[in-house]
Amino acid sequence: MGTNGQPGIGRKGDGEAPKSGNNIRMRSAGFLSERQRRLAWVGFLLAAFQAPAAAQLIDDASWLFAVVVALLVAAVIIADDTQRRRPTAD
Repeated sequence: MGTNGQPGIGRKGDGEAPKSGNNIRMRSAGFLSERQRRLAWVGFLLAAFQAPAAAQLIDDASWLFAVVVALLVAAVIIADDTQRRRPTAD
């Protein structure tokens, strides 16, 4: 505020420019890098599509392993999303 109650215009008396209220907050990074995140999605999709195909072609229950792998990779992706969406600490 200026001396008469109006906001100050231009530079302050100490030579510093006035601070802008338009600070940009960057999204906090998750524990996966972008490359690891992309590979996790590829692995999830491959395992998710391989399970039903294996169930049709194979008589035993070995296709359940692909379902478990897909669920584990999905849990890692969800945990990374949760960490990325956490608000930044000021």
